[in-house]
Amino acid sequence: MRLQAAVVTVVAGLAAGLAAQSAAPAPSSALAQVVGQALLHSQANQNLEELTDTIGERLTGTPNAQRAVEWALARMRAMGLTNVHKEDYTVAHGWQRGIADVELLTGARQKLKAVSMGWTGSTAPGGADGELLAVNVYDLPQLAGHPGDWKGKVLLLRAQGKPPEGFSGLDSFVAMPKFLAAAHAAGALAVIGGQGAGASAGMNITHTGVVAFNQYLEEPMVNLTAEDQTLLERDLDHGRAVRLHVDIENHVSGPVTASNAVGDVRGREHPDEIVVIGGHLDSWDLATGATDNGTGAAAALSAAQAMVESGQPPRRTVRVVLFTGEEQGLLGSMAYCQQHAAEMPKTVAALIMDEGQGPIVGMDTGGHDEILPALRTLAGYLTAFPAPKLTDESMFETDTGPFTLAGTAGINLPQDSPNYAYTHHSPVDTFDHVRQDVLVRNAAEMAAMAYYIADAPQRLTRPFTPAETGAMLKKQGLEKELRAFGLWNFPEI
Repeated sequence: MRLQAAVVTVVAGLAAGLAAQSAAPAPSSALAQVVGQALLHSQANQNLEELTDTIGERLTGTPNAQRAVEWALARMRAMGLTNVHKEDYTVAHGWQRGIADVELLTGARQKLKAVSMGWTGSTAPGGADGELLAVNVYDLPQLAGHPGDWKGKVLLLRAQGKPPEGFSGLDSFVAMPKFLAAAHAAGALAVIGGQGAGASAGMNITHTGVVAFNQYLEEPMVNLTAEDQTLLERDLDHGRAVRLHVDIENHVSGPVTASNAVGDVRGREHPDEIVVIGGHLDSWDLATGATDNGTGAAAALSAAQAMVESGQPPRRTVRVVLFTGEEQGLLGSMAYCQQHAAEMPKTVAALIMDEGQGPIVGMDTGGHDEILPALRTLAGYLTAFPAPKLTDESMFETDTGPFTLAGTAGINLPQDSPNYAYTHHSPVDTFDHVRQDVLVRNAAEMAAMAYYIADAPQRLTRPFTPAETGAMLKKQGLEKELRAFGLWNFPEI
């Protein structure tokens, strides 16, 4: 009953908004039909449950990730999308986790709960014992070139004292690959870190993730629960000698193939102009990737299905792209933008949802402030969702980033997901943590946003030139970050 009441409220609110905005670019009856279809006949939760409970985890480059791609293609064909196909690209290394055993050998001897960080290495078979040594995360940029006496030791990353002037999390992330290489060369047994060297979010939960983009690092690195990490920190703070047994065994291979899943709602007037909607299909492997980012993938599929079943194709093509490789550094969306370079001038916008299980609360337009007036009209239609907050911010922590670099309006859809810090990259990223009524509304809102942009009589905006993109990113203070990751390829102004 609560979902039905929410549907009635949203449809009534949309209709009132459309009536008040009779000069809106999108035909009001068609937009209302699309949103009504998305709310009343949604398959978003059924698709997400099937993806998570029958396909399971979807680590990029693994057979299960490819199974998920084939599943997505089958769903696209069944709902009537056209041009359904997969697009392959190459990941530098395949990786699968093995065991991660960490045992405290001093004081209150006990097994600690540990998981390997992605694309990191292994100890010698059977592991080894070593003394625990704290390393200040604020010193990583310096230590990367000047390792200490680390042979045979387990290094615990922690933040100690005040950060240096201007220090940010970006500095430690950029320094991490060189630091881990130095630790490996110096003979360190393993590194305990992850989550920015802070304690894991949540109670008795571990988290995983990459510590470098599209790289394999030979030094073993693990994340502990907050309870276990703070136990070790207390021991060190009291001056106790701490010894650990670490046995970490992961599996790495050479280059592997990964794929994006693609399907179109073909436009009725300008099919060569494209509005992309999507999320990332890949997940981490501690659970089944429901909130990160099964919700985004399911919402995009449901939004496209609503457009098909409404019988109201938009003027322009709406293309669903379910990316893989997002967790390893936006690899799938990078590959898509490279493979579709010739189409990028015809790509109007890319709308991406990738912030958990909470309601959509905004639209960040990736520096394209010229489209904000048109989007205010759209936001006026969506007051019952509630209306999204509009900004021109750029986001490089989701698959919007490569589109922004290509000059396209990469539109990130922020969400209010307070529990996301606990679920994402963790063993509790499962379907039962998804708010099912919210997912239906998010899918309908994504459908409304995409349809409005795709069906406007005039194209929403043109792509930025490289010079315009570079100037915008400088203005937003993103040049340092992009240079650090080798993504700054813009003319100097």
